[in-house]
Amino acid sequence: MHTFLALLCVSLVVAPGCSSLPTKGDFIRDTINSIINIAQITLFHIRKLRTKLPVTPQIEFNTSSTEGLNRISHELGLLDNELESRFTGQLSQIQADVSSLEGRVRSLALTVGCPIRARPTGQTSDNSFPDSHLYLTLTKVQRYLDKLLLNKDKLKVC
Repeated sequence: MHTFLALLCVSLVVAPGCSSLPTKGDFIRDTINSIINIAQITLFHIRKLRTKLPVTPQIEFNTSSTEGLNRISHELGLLDNELESRFTGQLSQIQADVSSLEGRVRSLALTVGCPIRARPTGQTSDNSFPDSHLYLTLTKVQRYLDKLLLNKDKLKVC
């Protein structure tokens, strides 16, 4: 009986340190790691899809900004809209990944108190050249995620 009481007392003393709720800092760190992991997985999906497509033409354009959470959330929202409005079959996994990324970045921004813009609304576009749009959209997403991973420190600023 004394052993049981001793174990109970020890567990009550040790338990609060072992089972404390995650702090805001833990949540932020875990969310940033999750964003980075999803971006890497999405890039893998893009590369895998590109192997199934005909040779990709060289497309040149400037990638969007990664200056902070607010801008990253906005740009991911625009990419999500672009992926959603076209190619629903071929890019559904990539669209789901980008949508998830945008939601996590938005959540992180709200957690750290960043003023956040409204989510961009969907845009309709001319789909006269669906293959060109497919390559362009894939390239935009791939370059933006590459840039985001290179500038992951921007996930800590508004």
